[in-house]
This record gives sequence, C-alpha cells and structure tokens, in this order.
Amino acid sequence: MAVSQFSAASTRPEAFSQPHHCTSLSRLFDFGSRSSGSKLFSIRTLTSRPVRRYFSVKNVSSEPKQKLKDTITEQEAPTTHSSFTPDAASIASSIKYHAEFTPLFSPEHFELPKAFFATAQSVRDALIINWNATYDYHEKLNVKQAYYLSMEFLQGRALLNAIGNLELTGAYAEALKKLGHELENVASQEPDAALGNGGLGRLASCFLDSLATLNYPAWGYGLRYKYGLFKQRITKDGQEEVAEDWLEMGNPWEVVRNDVSYPVKFYGKVESGSDGKKHWIGGEDIKAVAYDVPIPGYKTKNTINLRLWSTKAPSEDFDLHAFNTGEHTKAYEALTNAEKICYVLYPGDESMEGKVLRLKQQYTLCSASLQDIIACFERRSGANIKWEEFPEKVAVQMNDTHPTLCIPELMRILIDLKGLSWKEAWNITCRAVAYTNHTVLPEALEKWSLELMQKLLPRHVEIIEMIDEELVHTIVSEYGTDDSELLEKKLKEMRILENVELPAAFVDLFVKPEESPVDLPSEELESSVDLPSEELENSVDFPSEELESSVDLPSEELESSEETVDPVDEEGESEEKVSQKKTIVLPEPVPELPKMVRMANLCVVGGHAVNGVAEIHSEIVKEEVFNAFFKLWPEKFQNKTNGVTPRRWIRYCNPELSKIITNWTGSEDWVLNTEKLAELRKFADTDDLQTQWRAVKRSNKLKLVSFLKEKTGYSVSPDAMFDIQVKRIHEYKRQLLNILGIVYRYKKMKEMSAMERKAKFVPRVCIFGGKAFATYIQAKRIVKFITDVGSTVNHDPEIGDLLKVVFVPDYNVSVAELLIPASELSQHISTAGMEASGTSNMKFAMNGCILIGTLDGANVEIREEVGKDNFFLFGAEAHEIAGLRKERAEGKFVPDPRFEEVKEFVRSGVFGPYNYEELMGSLEGTEGFGLADYFLVGKDFPSYLECQEKVDEAYRDQNIWTRMSILNTAGSPKFSSDRTIHEYAKHIWNIEPVELP
Repeated sequence: MAVSQFSAASTRPEAFSQPHHCTSLSRLFDFGSRSSGSKLFSIRTLTSRPVRRYFSVKNVSSEPKQKLKDTITEQEAPTTHSSFTPDAASIASSIKYHAEFTPLFSPEHFELPKAFFATAQSVRDALIINWNATYDYHEKLNVKQAYYLSMEFLQGRALLNAIGNLELTGAYAEALKKLGHELENVASQEPDAALGNGGLGRLASCFLDSLATLNYPAWGYGLRYKYGLFKQRITKDGQEEVAEDWLEMGNPWEVVRNDVSYPVKFYGKVESGSDGKKHWIGGEDIKAVAYDVPIPGYKTKNTINLRLWSTKAPSEDFDLHAFNTGEHTKAYEALTNAEKICYVLYPGDESMEGKVLRLKQQYTLCSASLQDIIACFERRSGANIKWEEFPEKVAVQMNDTHPTLCIPELMRILIDLKGLSWKEAWNITCRAVAYTNHTVLPEALEKWSLELMQKLLPRHVEIIEMIDEELVHTIVSEYGTDDSELLEKKLKEMRILENVELPAAFVDLFVKPEESPVDLPSEELESSVDLPSEELENSVDFPSEELESSVDLPSEELESSEETVDPVDEEGESEEKVSQKKTIVLPEPVPELPKMVRMANLCVVGGHAVNGVAEIHSEIVKEEVFNAFFKLWPEKFQNKTNGVTPRRWIRYCNPELSKIITNWTGSEDWVLNTEKLAELRKFADTDDLQTQWRAVKRSNKLKLVSFLKEKTGYSVSPDAMFDIQVKRIHEYKRQLLNILGIVYRYKKMKEMSAMERKAKFVPRVCIFGGKAFATYIQAKRIVKFITDVGSTVNHDPEIGDLLKVVFVPDYNVSVAELLIPASELSQHISTAGMEASGTSNMKFAMNGCILIGTLDGANVEIREEVGKDNFFLFGAEAHEIAGLRKERAEGKFVPDPRFEEVKEFVRSGVFGPYNYEELMGSLEGTEGFGLADYFLVGKDFPSYLECQEKVDEAYRDQNIWTRMSILNTAGSPKFSSDRTIHEYAKHIWNIEPVELP
C-alpha cells in the first residue's frame, strides 16, 4: 500500500483557501531553532481572490510503482514572507478562525470544550510546519533513524507541553484571556490519551520528548486504542472498570493518513512456489491505517512523529446480502474482527479469544511498522537499493517483549518478498534490531502457545523454528557433547521453543536405553496390560527433559501404583475369573507439557543489544534472567538506566518550583542541562531558599487538597505530611505493605489518648493511586482493602486530621502532574530485585519529594545521587530474597508480633463486613500458590515500621526536612531521559543529532 510523506505546508484545507474576511487569520507558524533564540512565524499574505493549489506528494510502496515528484503547483498571487515574534493578538485570531472554520461545536457559544479544540488546532498548525520541515530534511539527508516500537505510549495531555516546548505559554495565556478564558481551564478540558497504563508507556513518551528535544532522527510506533486500558471507578465494591472515552469528541492532535495503510494477514497456510520461495496465502486480511501525532522538541524546530496504527477491513468485506436478510451480526463480522484489534490495551487473555486478540495486536504493530520502515528505506535508497545497508539506516528498538515478532516478520519480508537468502536476512535483522528488558518477573517474560501461533502466523513459526535450530547448533558447538547433562541443561534453558523435541539433526544427542517405567516380567505385562508394541514403545520414549518429570517417580508412588483391579476380559471371561489374575497397573502418563514460544529468548537471540533499565536490574538480567546467554554473548548486554523528561516533570507540572530553580541557578539552562540542578546543593541550608521552597510546596498541596475534595469527597489538611504511593497495583509493588503499616498506625492511635496520639504521630494524608488489571483478583482485593480502610479512618472523629487515607480514582498522567509536585514522602517499596527500574521515583525526587524504599530498581542509584541521609531505606536486599523464601518454605520464618497483631486487627471486622481472609491468608503458610507471603511483606514489616518512625522524626524539624527535599532535587540530574537517550543513541542505535537549518 502507498505511503505518503507529510503534506507540505499544512494538511488542513482552510490553510490553503480562505474568504477575504479571514485573510488576516491565515498565518501559519514556523518556529526558529534553539540556537537562534527567536520564535518565528512564517506568514503568507493572501489576496482576496480565491486561491487554488494542486498537490502532488511523494507516494512509495514496498511494491514497485511510478515515483511521483514532491512538488506543489500553485496558481495564486505573489506572496510575501516576513518573520515576527508571535503575539497574543495573532494567536487569538488563529483560535477564533478555528472556532469558526474548523467547527466541531455549534457556532452560538465559545465554551471551554470548544475553546480547547480551537486552541489545540491552532497549535497543531504550528507543529505541522516544523513537522514537515523535519521530515523533509531527514529525507534529504537520508540519515540513520531510530524507530521505537512500544505497545504503550502514555502521553498525557499535549496542549501545555506543546506550547511550552514552542515557548508560547505566555502568549497563549494572554490570547485566551482576550477570548474570555483562562489557559489552565482550557487545558483541563483535554482528556489524557488512553494509549498506555504505567511506567512502560510513560517511559516511551519521555523518550520521544527527549529524542525531539535533542534533535535525533526518530519515530515512535504504537497502536491507536479506542477504549484504552479502562477508566477506573471506585465504588463500595472496590474497583470498577469502564471503557475510556478519550476519542469520543475526536483527537485534535492526530492526522489520519488514509493513503498510508498496509495489509496485515492472519491464519492461512504456507506453500512453496515453483521458484522455491515460500508463499503465505489465504486466511484473514485486514488493513492497518496510520494516524500521526507530532512530538515537538523543546526550543528547537525538530518535531518528530508518533505513528499509531488503527485497524479496519475494506468495505467490500461488509456482507450486504446477509444484512438485508436480517443476519446483521454475520454481515459486519469481518469489519468487527478487524476493528476490535485496536479496541482495548491488554485485553483479558484468560480465554482463547483474548489470547488470539493479544497476539493479533502484537503482530499488527510489528508488521505495519516494519512495512512502513522498509518503504521509507526503499524510498530514500532510490533505484539502487542495497539491503546490506539497511542496518546503517535503520535502528529498531523493541520496548519489552511485545514487539518480538519484529524479528521473524523482518526475516519474512526480506526472504519471501525481497528475495534475500536466509544468511543475508539474518545478518540484517540481527544488526537492525535491539531489545529492552523491563522485567525479571517470570510471568511477564512472555510465552505464547506454539499451537496458537502456528494457526495464526504459520510462516512466522517456520522462521522461528529455523532460528531455534540455528540456536541449538550454536549451543552444541559451544558446549560440546561430552557433558550431556550440562548440554541438556543449557538447551532447556536457552531454546526459543519450550517443551518441543529437538530438531531432526540433533535427535540422536540424548539417546537413552529404552526401559519400562516399572520393572515387570514379560508374562505379567502380557496378562495385565494389553497394549500394541508400538504403544509400549511410545509410553517410555520421551525426550530427555521429559523423562525426569514423567518416569522418575518416588518409590512410594511406584508402590501405590501397583494395585489390583478387576478389568473386563475382552473374551467374555467372568469377572470372578479375571479377578483371580495378578494384575499391575502402570502409572498414569504425565500430561504432555505445553509447547511454547519464549519471546524473551527470541529477543536476545535476534537482537544485537539487550539492555536493562537500572544498574541493579541489568546485573540481575546478566546473572540470573539471561545468564546462559550472557556467558555466550557478553558483548550484547548493556545497562541504560531509565530517565524522565524534565520539561513535563518539573518545568510544566511545577512552574512555581521551576521559577525558584531558575532564580537560584541563574538561568533556565537546567531544563536542557539538568546537571545545573546540582548547583542547588550549595544553597540547601540557606534560609531564603528554604522559605521559598516550603511556600511552593504548600501552594502545590493546596491545589491537591481542592482536587481530592472534588474527586473523592474527602477533606484533608494541607498542614499534614502528604505521603503518596501511585503506581500499578501489583503484589510485588507492595501497596499491601503500605496499607498494613497505616492500619497498624491507626490501631496504635486508637489505643492512645488524644494528647498521647498528638504527641506521638505526625499528621499524615496517605494517598494511593493506580489501576489493578481487570482479571488480577488479588490486586483488586488490595484496592478494596485500601478504600475500606479509608472509609473507616476518614470518618473516625477521634482521629480527625491526624490520619487520612485517600484512594484517587483513575490515576493517569494528569493526576500525577498534580500529585507529584505536592508530595513530601513517596513510597517505592517493592520486594528487592523485582522492580526493574521505576520512573515515578525519579519524578518525585526531581520535585523535592523524599523517598522511602527498598534497594530495588532505580532506588539504588537515586539513593547514591541524593545522598544516603536523604533517602529512607528499609527491607531485605535482592541477594537475600531467595534464601528468605527458602527459609519460609522450610517453616523457619518467625513473624514479628506486630505483623500478627495487624492481621488479627483486620480480621476483627473493624473495616467492614468484607471477608479479607484470602488477602490475609496469602501472607501465611509455608508454600503453595497464593500463599507463603511470596513478596515478603511479613519479613519487611518490622523494618518498614521502624523506618516510618524515622520519617516522623525528620518531618518534625522542617529545616532538616526542607534541606533533604532540596538535596533530592539537586541530586536528580542523572535521571533525565535526555541522558538516557544520548546513551541509547551512542551505544545501541548509532545515530547522530540532526539540527534543522
């Protein structure tokens, strides 16, 4: 299918032809580069007569087509060009123009929703100019470009970020005031783009901001989810999920590219043609259509692209005959099957239908994106395409395992469609693709059913099987065949295909003597088990790894299996006669283990680089998760500690703090060079700075107080410490540890007199936020528990403002932009060794919030940077976890009396009638699924309580606390995503900045 470059000048018709009375409103924005220090509009003054323009834009395809020139033919009056600094009046005219001539609302009123859309369209006009210029310049230079593939991009609201990066915040605020609105109120009308859920998507969005700001040639690729993950509501029953509605009124930032679409195939079969090539034919065909979102850099013309795919079927797939005969569901079945691929982020995969849908999503992202990338490469190469140069022009980054199918898909395109050999295609693929690992949790290292993948993607399974065979050959070559146990262990650990027989070339590696699982005389076998000889052979002929699990039974199991039974004799002998025979029954065969495709292993094998996202995480990746691969290919493994953009996460979400930082560091340079934040260290004890710092924090807390009242109905005191834990609800993140600590605090308060509790405890507002996956029952129990505790504590007149517990519903980027600047203590308390990095910890530290946490993920590096005295540390360390779990399994763990006390208090029913037995029970026992306190809440509970006492003590001295707060901001330069992106660009992608002239 065809691909077009961005349209020249603008994609909106009104920019090209306007009535006479709108001539003064026809300005298009073009902003100067960072180095020029000026903000420029490019103005085209039109005559009053109608203007006609004929457009020809470049079209390219993976199939040979006639190349069209990139020209614009104009029949219009002469134009004049001038440059000026945009003012409020010209911006107001642009907004008024869009309100009238890009109508999405009735013309009578200029209410806030209409004001937002008109304002966003005005800004988009500005972005499109720089967007087109960036695209054209990269095309002209044919530079190497990075392509970041992610199932999530958690963008947040775009308006304030866009006008901030364009340095137009003041001008837009003034323009809207002229039109009767406040910028802040207009911006609040924008819904958060529901394209992600947590840290994975937010990281991807920070990376796009940094790529644009640092002038790197790069694009992001994702899916355009219509209903997002879900919108979270909190009811008396806990979390309730409803569909997101972010697209109901349209998205003013996106540009649909109806001429940029690609076919995506599922199911079908693979046939070999007469030419020897494989052909994937038949099956289900859909179309992926591009929606483009401009991503502006800060103080630069560079504006990159986030391309989102939406799926649909062609109109001819609508069965009109079926519809007219009343079979309406059947009539649009094909259309629904295509469209639902992009309905929901992470659809529930408990059912087979859910699994199919998830795999379809992943393949759609990979296939459409790679077709687009290859079309760009072919277009830029011209007539002389040299495929060996593909990795010198293209860097594909797989953000986690979701885009793993990029590897077999790129191989398929290169071999089946472009005619390359296996060796050539494999060399290109390995050099072009890289993988970021984001988790050490076994359940998050994706595995897909081989059977399902064979049905849905038959050609890809053939390619994966060949890659697996090549890997087996490499492993055998590396380890030899002398030590069969070692070789078997390595194959079992490293193969891409799990529980699958070895390729034919290697089946003789582990030949073992055939023997019956039970040593029986032949006559007994004949009299008791009437099996054909071939079935007898099959009953013991397992691959070596299955032998251990299926035949090596403990002696007591063998004994218990030798029981007398009364079979019915085929020849019609009486039951009495048959029962006199001595019969022994073989053990029941062990069910065959499911055959799986291990996506993470495929990523490691097929990529030229594998990186973790924090120093401790990268070490775990090398020493535990992929240790065998690390020993084989140590050069592949790197660390790239995550980062967050200081534009959104200080400059725009905390403008008052930004002013203080600018005043005390002497300039706004810190927004681009966060190293400048370290200059605050020398002023940390200065009374004036501390006074200003506290004033800003209180101002932010007052904003949050109003927000909490509006969203939850709870009134909280701004004089209390704001203690916040916001992140995806998961047992390893240990929101349960936090709320049990609060319950213990509440219990102790209730045991004291009013005077005692006031002397003992610092007032706290404990705030939670985050979504539990709809099918994650235990996580949803935790949400319910938190809300029940809040309902009890917040209505207890004896406690008053000493303790409040608030769960903020539907946590997202916009909520974070209110919570983080107001936070004073933030909890990052995951079980050590289980959080890859975390990024919210970085945002909190940047905003002067002090962290309480374990030595996990990026906490380790944050503590090093801000200083050990400015971080509240508790809990077991990563190297201790395995031993502690073993101790638990052996029944040696002795719980702290305070932990037993708090569980008993919960079970007493003080927080309502809900039965929390399963939740509390998960913290007890020695072993078993959902038991035995796998995440070590009980082990770390006493350490956590003692650390919280230190928090109270520090908070009582506001000078000490403020100093710690300042030093957290001063210690956060390392955690800018600008630093992270520079490292990716240099060490993985090998791309260079390209600044527009």
